Amino acid sequence: MKAYMIELGKQAKLASKALGAMGVGEKNRALEAMARALIQGKEEIQRENEKDLVAGREAGLSAALLDRLTLTEGRIEAMAEGLRIMKQLDDPVGQIVEGKRLENDLIIERVRVPLGVIGMVYESRPNVTADAAGLALKSGNAIILRGGKEAIHSNRAIAKVLNEAGQAAGLPAGAIQLIQHTDRVCVEYLATMEDYVDVVIPRGGQGLKKALVAVAKVPVIVTGAGICHTYVDRTADLDMALDIVKNAKVQRPGVCNALETLLVHEQIAGDFLPEVDRLLGAAGVDLIGCEEARSFVPHWQKARDADWSTEYLALTLSVKVVSSMEEAIAHIDQYGTKHSEAILTESIQAARLFQQQVDASAVYVNASTRFTDGSVFGFGGEIGISTQKLHARGPMGLEALTTTKYLISGNGQIRQ
Repeated sequence: MKAYMIELGKQAKLASKALGAMGVGEKNRALEAMARALIQGKEEIQRENEKDLVAGREAGLSAALLDRLTLTEGRIEAMAEGLRIMKQLDDPVGQIVEGKRLENDLIIERVRVPLGVIGMVYESRPNVTADAAGLALKSGNAIILRGGKEAIHSNRAIAKVLNEAGQAAGLPAGAIQLIQHTDRVCVEYLATMEDYVDVVIPRGGQGLKKALVAVAKVPVIVTGAGICHTYVDRTADLDMALDIVKNAKVQRPGVCNALETLLVHEQIAGDFLPEVDRLLGAAGVDLIGCEEARSFVPHWQKARDADWSTEYLALTLSVKVVSSMEEAIAHIDQYGTKHSEAILTESIQAARLFQQQVDASAVYVNASTRFTDGSVFGFGGEIGISTQKLHARGPMGLEALTTTKYLISGNGQIRQ
C-alpha cells in the first residue's frame, strides 16, 4: 500500500508543475469538458451510487447520512453547474497582491501561486469529489482524493468521468487522483508524505480529524465540524427569530452549518419556547432542554452534559435558557467548534458586542447560520470550511487554495 501511495504522490507532484504553468483558458476548457462529462455520465454515476445506498441501508446508516450520500439527477447537474461557475471566477494564480520599488530600484512583487499538491480526505458526500477537483484545477493544484468507504462506488465513477474528460481536454495525468482503496492506512500515508503532498484537508467527523492530525507530518487545515449556536436575545423580534431558527435547524439538518444548540434569554423564554415547540415539533424535530427550558415545555427530553458537545446532523435540537448574552457567549466558548454562530436581537450594541467577542469563522446577526457556504459567499464553491486561523478561515474558495511568493527584479544591485 505504501508503494501505491508514493506512486500517487509522485504523479501528483509532476502534474502540479504543469498545472501551475497552465493558462486560465486551458483550465476553463478542462472544467467545461468535465461538466459536460458529468451530465453525459449521470446514468452510470447513479447506478454506482445505488450500490453505495444499498450497502448504506444494510449497514444501518442514518437518514441524514443516506441523504448526504444520495446522488439524484438534480445533484449531479448541480455538480456540473458548480464546475461551470468556477469557469467564470477570476483565476487567482499570478495575481499581484502588492508591489513596490525600493530606493535602490529593486522591484518587489508578492504574487499568488498554487499550494501544489492537496490531499483531500472526506466522508459521505460524493459531490465533494467534483467540487474539490474543480477548485483544485482552477487554482492550479493537483489533488489526491480519499472519500469514505460508504461512497466508494460513487466516487470511483465520478473520478473516472472527470479524469477521462479532463485529460482529453489537456490536463496532465495525475492532476486528479482518487485513492481506490478504503483501507485507513492510506490516510496515514497521505498525511505523512511530506515529499509529495503540500497540505491535507480533512472534511468529516471529529474522529476523522483527530486521527489524521495525530499522525500528520504534512500541514493540515481543519474544516467542517459544526456545533452551531443561535442566541435569541431578550430584544429579539420573536416572529423573525422563529423563522430563522426553523430554517437553521430544518432546511437541511445533515450539514455542518445547521443549528445544533439554541440559546434563549430567560426574559423571553416563557413566550418563545412554547412557540419553538409548536413550530419545530410539527417539523419533526426532537427537542432536548435544560431544566429551566423544560419548566416551560415539560415534555421535552432532559439535556445531558454530552448534548451540548454533540453535532447531531439530524432533526434534534438542544435548548438552553441563559440569563444574559455573556452567559450565552461563555457557553459558545465552551462548546462551540468555531464554525458559525448567530445572535438574534434588535439591539445594535448587543449585535456588535456578540460579533466582536464570539470566536468563530462566521458570526451572524439576525440571519440563519445556513448561509456559511462558499457558493453563497460568492466563491463558486468550497473545498471546506476552515475552523482554524491559519492559513485560511471560513469557506475556502480559490484564493484559499493559493499561497504567495515574492518576485524580485533588479538591474545589478548588490547589498552593501
